[in-house]
Amino acid sequence: MVFDGEGSMGNGGAMRVAPVGAYFSDDLDLVADHAARSAAVTHAHPDGQAGAIAVALAAAFAAQVAQGKAARDGTALLETALSRTPPGATHDGIASAIAFARTGDVRTAAARLGNGSHVISSDTVPLSLWCAARHLDDYEEAMWTTVSALGDRDTTCAIVGGIVALAVGPTALPAEWLRSREPLDG
Repeated sequence: MVFDGEGSMGNGGAMRVAPVGAYFSDDLDLVADHAARSAAVTHAHPDGQAGAIAVALAAAFAAQVAQGKAARDGTALLETALSRTPPGATHDGIASAIAFARTGDVRTAAARLGNGSHVISSDTVPLSLWCAARHLDDYEEAMWTTVSALGDRDTTCAIVGGIVALAVGPTALPAEWLRSREPLDG
């Protein structure tokens, strides 16, 4: 019943969707469809689903980069995400991120695009995609840039990390960070 009965337009659907983009990376229509379905369980508002669609599309693009099917081009990542993201505030934010993609620093970007402080898709996804696009070749720099925007850092870093990790592959993740993580069983 949140948002006047329209349902959640939060950023959780976007935060957990990168694997959907990776799995369906060869078919962007399937990426968008399955991303929307994955978000619909917890995010009835169309903009909450739009955030998941945008991030899954960016993740699919990153997977294509790693497979040699797409050039390592941040603007192309943003354009791919925008291409099937439904109209609304998140779509508009990504369009703004494209216009701002080649200039500015992360604090200025956060002031223009949001940083997740409002915990909604339109305030989280555009900056996250901007950070991923700026550092599609450097996981560690992507994380430091994203966290320096402040705001909902666990969410923005999860989004950016999911995308950039797909583009750079597991061998490019900082060894010290991998050693410091919680153990993974199996």
